Amino acid sequence: MSTLLLTVSASVALSQSADLVLCDRIAADPADPDKPAGIKGAAEIAAGDVETAIKYCRTASAGSRRAMYALGRAYAANQQPAEALAAFRKAAAKGSTSAMVELGVAYATGAGVTKDEAQARQLFAKAAEAGNPRGISNLAALGGGGSSDPVKTRALLAKGAETNAEAQYQLGLMLAEGIGGAKDDVGARALFDKAAAQGHAGALERMGAFAQTGRGGPKDAGAAKGFYEKAAALGNADAAAALKRADCPYAIKDKQGKLVTNLCF
Repeated sequence: MSTLLLTVSASVALSQSADLVLCDRIAADPADPDKPAGIKGAAEIAAGDVETAIKYCRTASAGSRRAMYALGRAYAANQQPAEALAAFRKAAAKGSTSAMVELGVAYATGAGVTKDEAQARQLFAKAAEAGNPRGISNLAALGGGGSSDPVKTRALLAKGAETNAEAQYQLGLMLAEGIGGAKDDVGARALFDKAAAQGHAGALERMGAFAQTGRGGPKDAGAAKGFYEKAAALGNADAAAALKRADCPYAIKDKQGKLVTNLCF
């Protein structure tokens, strides 16, 4: 009897392991800190893999918090927001920082829950404290950079900036303004450059501004225009305005000094 029980237990363990392997293969988040280094993951779950992901991740989630988080991602991809939130809550309760971030996003935007910025900040802060890059950058984006402890926020962003474009951008803003520490234009420009290389619209706009004025590095009007154009193509309004100012450099103002229009040549 004992031999039979051991065989059954081993069989169950192997089955769960296989489910987790398949779950990881098609639904693991590449940015999830829980994800083992050898697993590539998928930024977006392919439409044809969604049902399979739900099947295997649901089974694997019984013994794996990353599988529970992946299950939430699969439900979200399958347009099942209520099920996705339920899975994220369970994963977060087990310590998944990625699930905390997803819940934070839901509360910050009011997607499927009552909008609650305080709850969103609390979730982002908890994920950030554990070193989750998205938790760090989202906390800063939500206003963490203007919190009562900007020194701590800057330190957290420095940790996230090792890999995360949004954290690089947010930390660059803090360095550029001297928030939470010394002002460092050279350091800010280097961070904006890293984030811009990853297609971050805000960082591209900042690189345009820094290159245009020679702030933190060489002045280069051609490079500035290139950065502005890339940022504008991604929908950045400040970059689009900068391009218009470059094409229409002469400002017409009224008697009160207010801008009426720009002359273009």
